[in-house]
Formats: sequence, C-alpha cells, structure tokens
Amino acid sequence: MTRERVKRRIEKLREVINHQRYLYHVLDRQDLSDEAHDSLKHELWLLEQKFPDLVTPDSPTQRVGGEPLDTFEKVAHKAEMLSIEDIFSEEEARDWEEYIGRLLAVSERSESKGPWGYFAELKIDGFAVALVYRKGLLAVGATRGNGQVGENVTQNLKVLESIPLRLEVRGRLPEKLKKNVEAEMLRGEIEVRGEVYMEKKAFEKFKTSFANPRNLAAGSIRQLDPKLAAARPLKFMAYDLVTDLGQATHSEEHEILKAIGFKTDKTARVCASLQEIILYWKEVENKRDTLPFQVDGVVVQVNDNEVLGALGVAGKGRRGMRALKFAGKQATTKILDIQIQVGRTGAITPVALFEPVEVGGVQITRATLHNEDEIKRLRVKVGDTVVVERAGDVIPAVVQVISDLREGAEKEFQMPVRCPMCKSKLVRKEGEFARRCQNKNCQAKRREYLYHFVSRKAFDIDGLGPKIIDQLLEEGLVLDAADLFELTEGDLVPLERFADKSAENLVFAINQSKKILLARFIYALGIFHVGEETANALARNFSRFARSGVARQFQNLSLEDFQQIPDIGPKIAQSIYDWFHAKENLEFVQRLQKSGVVIQDIPLRGISRREKKLAGKIFVLTGTLDSMSRDEAKAKIRGLLGEISESVSKKTSYVVSGKEPGSKLGKAKKLGIQILTEQEFIKMIGS
Repeated sequence: MTRERVKRRIEKLREVINHQRYLYHVLDRQDLSDEAHDSLKHELWLLEQKFPDLVTPDSPTQRVGGEPLDTFEKVAHKAEMLSIEDIFSEEEARDWEEYIGRLLAVSERSESKGPWGYFAELKIDGFAVALVYRKGLLAVGATRGNGQVGENVTQNLKVLESIPLRLEVRGRLPEKLKKNVEAEMLRGEIEVRGEVYMEKKAFEKFKTSFANPRNLAAGSIRQLDPKLAAARPLKFMAYDLVTDLGQATHSEEHEILKAIGFKTDKTARVCASLQEIILYWKEVENKRDTLPFQVDGVVVQVNDNEVLGALGVAGKGRRGMRALKFAGKQATTKILDIQIQVGRTGAITPVALFEPVEVGGVQITRATLHNEDEIKRLRVKVGDTVVVERAGDVIPAVVQVISDLREGAEKEFQMPVRCPMCKSKLVRKEGEFARRCQNKNCQAKRREYLYHFVSRKAFDIDGLGPKIIDQLLEEGLVLDAADLFELTEGDLVPLERFADKSAENLVFAINQSKKILLARFIYALGIFHVGEETANALARNFSRFARSGVARQFQNLSLEDFQQIPDIGPKIAQSIYDWFHAKENLEFVQRLQKSGVVIQDIPLRGISRREKKLAGKIFVLTGTLDSMSRDEAKAKIRGLLGEISESVSKKTSYVVSGKEPGSKLGKAKKLGIQILTEQEFIKMIGS
C-alpha cells in the first residue's frame, strides 16, 4: 500500500472511529459495538506504526501513552466542585420547595416570585471529574478532591472512549448557542463535569477485590499507570457545563454537552412541578435494577440558571439543588471471498470467508450470509470491512458493513443460477428466501442430509462424524441414511484410518442408535421447516404412532390435523403433509424400520408424579442461563413431560428469564405470564 493510500485510509479510519464514538457514547446507537470500534482502532494503530509521521496528538490511538507517574499534580478548580444535599422522602422534597419559595420571595437578585421549573436526572453512583478543553483539545482532567483542589488525572481519563479528545459540534443547536460554542472552541476554554462509572455487567465479569463498580472506577482513575486504567471498561457521562456559553437553563447545558460529543442522561427531563419530580423519582426507582449502571437516586435542580444562581450556596452545596436518594461478542474484519454451500434441503447458502478475527475469545474465519436478500440488505461486497458478532455467543454472523471504509476495489457478489455441485438449475419458489437445488441425487444434498441424520439431536451415532461420512460416500458404501444400518465390520476395515477395533466400535454405535424416541426420529428425517421443537410437538400429539407403522400413520392424517397442533402454522403443516405423501419418503422410512430401527414413545405408565410434574405446562426460554445450556434446560423440561415453545402466547405457562433476555420477556409481562428466574426454575425442576 502506497504512503498516499495509507494516509487516505488513516483519515477515513479516524473519521469513522470518531463518528462512531459519538454515535455509540452520546446517541446510544449500536451502529458499532465496542469490540468493532476496538478492531478499527487496532487497524489504525498498525498503520500508524508503519508511518509514525502520520500520527497526530488527537488520533484515537493516542488515548494511552506515557510512563507511569510518580505522583499526581494538584489542580485548583476555577469554580468549586460542590456537594449535593440529600433528601429521602416526598415530605422533605416539599419542605425544600417551600424553602426555595421563601428565599426567592426576599431575593433582590431574581425577579422570579412565582412557580419555577426543575430539571431532573439520574444520580449515577460513580466518580466525579472535571474536564478542561483549551482551543477544543482536552488539556486537563481532574478529580473533585476537596472541591477546591483536585488531582491531575488527565492521562487516565484520556483512555475513556466516551471522553472526546477534541470537541466538535456534531448535534443540532440553536444558532446563537452554536456560534458561542464554536468561538470558544477556537480561542477559549470550556469546562465540563461528569461521572466516571462502570456498568454492572462489566463489573461482574471483572474479577476484583473492589466492593462495587463505583470503588473500582475511582480506584482505576486514581492510580498512576494509564495502561492499568485502559484495561478497565470505564465510561463517562457529562452532567454539568461550567463555562458560560450563553445557556439560560440547565436543560440547554445538556443539549450543548450532547452536541459537542458527550454522553448525557437520556432519561433526564424538565419537570414543571414537584409532582412531576416525584413521579420521575419513583419511575427510576422501579426500574433501577434494569439500568446498566448503578444509581443511588436522582438529582433535581432549579432549571433556570439565573434563579439557581440567585439562590446561592449554603455550606458546600447549592440551595437550588437536591439529591433525592432511594431507599435502601463483536469485531471488525474484511471479507476475503464469498462461497456457496448446498444444504440438506438443497438450499443454497452464501458464506463469507474472513481475515481471521477473534470474537468472544474464539477465532472466526467464516459466517453465513443466509441468502441473496440478506446480501442485498447488508449491501455487502467482497473486500468490505464488516462487523462480525457471535449471536448467542455461538453462531458467527455479519451484522453490518462499514461502507465508509470502502476504497473502490470491492466487488459485487452474484448468486449462482446453477448448483455448484451437480450444475442443476436452481429454483426460488414464491414466498421462500433461498434458491434450491431440485436434483434429488445431488451429492452435496446427500452429504449434508447424512450429517444431519447422525447429529446429536437426531440418531446421535457416536464416532460417525463428517469425515467418515465423506469417506463412506466416496467409497459408495452408503447412498442414503438407511444404508448406515446395513454396514458391517468387513465393510469398514479396508478403509483408511479403520482397524478391527475401530470398525467394531462404529458398528456397535450404529446398532445402539437403532432404538430412538419418536421426536428424535422425526427430527432426523430432515423434513423442511421441521426443527427440534416441531418434532417434539408432533411426537407429543401422535405418540401412539411409535407403536405401529409411522409412515402410514402420518400419511393417513389430513392437512387440518397438522394445523391443529399448537405452534404449527399452515406453511409447516403443508411441508409435513407433503413429505409423508411422497412415495420415496414412505419407502425410506419402511427401509429404516426393516433394518432394525425401533421407534419409541415416552411411556406414561409407571412414571411417578415427580417425573411428570411439568405435564401440560408450556415453557419459553429467553436469555442465557448460568448453570446449564439452553439445550440442557429444554431436556430437563421435556424429561418432566413439560413442553417448549419458541414464542410467547396466552397459552404459555412460564417464561424462564436468564441474563440478557430478549423481547420475549417484554411480551410475557404484557400478557401477565409468570416469569421465572434461573433460581426459581431450578427449584421447580428439582435439580
């Protein structure tokens, strides 16, 4: 890459990184995650290492630098950092309002004699600091100290992504305020105050001896090595603009702070009366456990700055301000290529190949792009810089294209019109997202189907993995899944990597798998649209079929019979109906049973009351459980004859909510469904 091209890339990276910092930390938009942000910064850092003359003081890479300090310098605050007096009840709040009224009635500094407005915001349990910007650049960051003199912790504060190194008007402001702000940025000094804090989730993952996130935040800022502070996931939220930029109210200060690049409290609001303050206070108290950070109350002050000034200071706090206290895995990488995979149903899936990138502690080199509609939605091209995440901490996915980093060499991807394996023409049926290979003898379809058939949730044949299946197909020993049950040790011994003992073990595992529950058998058939939950629903409703010819029994059912099953809609019902009315499928099932496959249902007789305690109960799982995986939780529910559903409805009995629950939790609350914590769920199932 030429120096000129590197320079352009560096400029683009800085522009994108700074813009994303503003979007993420100020506007709370998840356009890029912290991990993706860090990934772009790493690319910028690598380029700056190769071309050090292109490094600038306000580059995002310059947040961490310098050797550990011997001691902190003292910094005198131009305006004292005052304390806030606490109140704990509605009665005390009313007394405070009456107190303000009496003061204003005799004040010669204010014309306000009647009602006045308030501004209310969260009181984050963090560590207060002051930031001084000179000519728009961060010059000094200081602790509160005794209110008059603090410590210079600039280097430690520079590592916080939520603190801009250079001020810039990015949001909308009234023209007069905007001119004042821009003028002060050019030649003057702007002082901002706010709270350094750590989110609760980050604190839980951060193994430390500190008692709470506030102590850890304070300890991180008040230590002498900036690199140690950088290693801790701290954030900053601004709440006060000390410099007079023409703002008449505290609410205007929040507007200015947000516009020049600071995160502010998005729940904050102007309150016309004390009653509105009380409502806000109670609202925050009710949802405080769901907030990402710790709060210990709300801060309320007279909104009009002139009136606030007229009220003055008593002791170390403003008379016109009170604290109402409460009662006690993404990264960025480049797409190197897009390849096509053929699935067991013939679906053609585009797969992105990446420059290797670590996401959530795992190196990722590929992820599905699902279908051509998803490629169009993402507007993805070969060569694009993309954001990759592990959905549910498991499945890699491309979630965003950073189009601002395109250089012009990226290439459009065209979906094929023929199967890459058998060259048959691909068909996309109305209402479906994927193109499909219709060739029943397509080798790629056959291979993927066999992978599915022997998988853990299906026949679960120990030792029969993809490599051995590929070998069996290449040698012509199997044409479909039924052939697996006809294999002998003599068939296997001549193959590469097989010996007498390994052949004996595989044949034994195949024979052991011949007894299978009806639900797992249905899942193994690979019927289009039928996943694990649908297979279980069919098995529950037609368990009697396990004791007779499964294929013929299902063939005798009407389309309406399938549609009457909960969670099975018209599309899935049609797919099941069609599968069991195809001659080759019926013959396949009959071949399986002739080869010794025995289909079992769950015997209800002889099962204790304890073992069927969840019978008739429908569960929905949302979020991540600590003590077990999602599959383990489902297995425990089914083992006690409970049912699983993927969607919340009036028929749902319980919603089990783990960490980071999804929209299902909100829907459950609206419908009044009982919600179980992980501990309550464990107590219910008795393990």
